This record gives sequence, structure tokens and C-alpha cells, in this order.
Amino acid sequence: MSPKLGKVIVADLKKRSEKGLELAKQILQAEKINHPKLREALEHYIAHWNDFMHPGLFSIACEAVGGDPDVVAPTQAAIAMMAAAFDVHDDIIDKSKVKNKIPTVYGKFGAEMALLLGNAFLIEGFKLFVDSSVILPKEKSALETLKRLLFEVGNAHALEVGLKERKSVTPDDYMKITEMKAASIEADMHLGALFGGGEDAEVEVLARLGRILGILATLRDDLIDVFDIEELRQRISVQDLPLPLLFAMQDQKAKGKVMNIISKPKITKSDVTELVDFTLEAKPVVKLREKMQLLIEEGLHLTNNFSNAKSRNRLKALLSFMLEDL
Repeated sequence: MSPKLGKVIVADLKKRSEKGLELAKQILQAEKINHPKLREALEHYIAHWNDFMHPGLFSIACEAVGGDPDVVAPTQAAIAMMAAAFDVHDDIIDKSKVKNKIPTVYGKFGAEMALLLGNAFLIEGFKLFVDSSVILPKEKSALETLKRLLFEVGNAHALEVGLKERKSVTPDDYMKITEMKAASIEADMHLGALFGGGEDAEVEVLARLGRILGILATLRDDLIDVFDIEELRQRISVQDLPLPLLFAMQDQKAKGKVMNIISKPKITKSDVTELVDFTLEAKPVVKLREKMQLLIEEGLHLTNNFSNAKSRNRLKALLSFMLEDL
């Protein structure tokens, strides 16, 4: 896949997210929020709210089964709100003060305001989701699916916090958590297929594709963080190392080199270049990339279940993109 096609994928997801995100912003801004600092925190988040992954994948799944994403824009907005709630709360857990050179709500307004704002997103999102589910013949199934998958995401974060207290952690422990976190993307695509009117078999396939894309996206983001000096510094400062580094450190030869660099008071660009080289060469990381390739191949095979060529090719492009430039 060419870099240009990668940009096309992102542009498509952003365009698909526009209606749902705009509706979500309007609903939240219309709410009565009395505390000026909380209102300011809301406006700050909205000004930089550019999550296109969750609402975009919901739209793709809806369209893949013959649905019209515009008709279910309220549900798309609900998905975006609930994803935002988890995003804000995650920043508190991870102590992330800055992301993409922009202060997080936690970083700018503190843990209390971030917690309250995340709660507001979650409440508003869940209410909107319930209200929009009345159009479904399987309304109860949609609600149960949402609850089950979001609980799985919550359990994943709880396990991740617990790992920080353990002296010995294996790559399998981290992969289990990564697979559980992918429930959020599975929810996007499972629900997109349900609201698009998909048959049971189609919904099942898109749910599995969502799980695969969720795993791949998390691993891709962590691989990219090894290359990003600012993000790497931030993650080292809060002892939240990218997954590839944790995998590389299972190799005793690579572990010493990794520790030598990440223990420095300030990491330089040349340090990052060196870190990338021996991280990607470490056997556990090579195996991790092989696992990603197997997941991509499984996903590509699943796309053959869809007769619509545009939807099939779009899903294939998304899967192939997950190892692009890595």
C-alpha cells in the first residue's frame, strides 16, 4: 500500500465521522454545566476532539451490510461520546498530561475535572444509545453487546494497572490485555452491523474483524510510539513502556540495551534510532510482527464474506495498513 492510500483511509474515516461527531458536540454543548471550570474543560476537549476511528468504523460496518450510516447518526454520536469517556478516564490512569503536543483534560484541568467530564460523556452517550436503539428489532441484544464489550475493556484496564504491581510479567500477559482492549473496536463494528440491519452471520464476521482491527491498531500505535521521541519520553516518565519494548526486554541481550537508553535523564534522537533498531531485531518483537501478519491474513480471508466490492476492498485496505511503514 502506498503512503498516499494510507492518507485516503484516514480521510475516509474522518469524513464518515463528521456527522456523528458534530451531533455529539452539539448535544454536549447544549447541556447545563454550571461549574465554569468543567464547562471550560468540555470546550477544550471538543476543540481538539478528532476521534475518527470509533465512529468511522461504526459507519464502515453499517455500510458493509447495506445500511445507511446517515440514518443512524445518533447512534454514531453515542459511540463517539462513550469512546471519549474512556479516553478521558484513561488519561487519568496513565497520567497523560499531553498528547500530540496538546494538553489533555487531565493535564490542563486536573484529575477531578477529567473524571467528572468523562462521567458526563459516558452518561450522555449511554442515554443517547438507549434512545436510538428503539429502532432495532434486537434492541436488547444491542444493549447486552454494548455492556459486555465495554465491561471487557474496563477489565483490561484494571488488569493493566495490576501488572504494574507485579515483579514478573510475560508477553502473554500483555497480549491478553491487548486482546481484551480490542473489545472497544469490536463494539464499534458489531453495533454498526446491527444498526445497519445485518444478518446474524454478517454481524458475527464484522465483530471478529473489529476484534482483529482493535488488536492490530493497539500494536501499531505502540510500535509507532517507539519511533516518537516525545511520546516515548512521556511513557517512560510514567513507567508505561510501549509494548514492543516490553517484548524486546524478554530477550536478555536486548534488555540491557533498552535499559541503558530508557534510564538516561534525557533521550536523544540518536538514542531513539538505536532503540528502534535493536527493538525491531529482538526475537520476541519479530514474533509479535509475525502474529500481526497472521491476524491480517485472517481478516483478509473474512472480507471475502462480503459481496459488495467497495466494502470488501475498504476493509482489506484497513487491514493491510496496520503494518504499513513498520
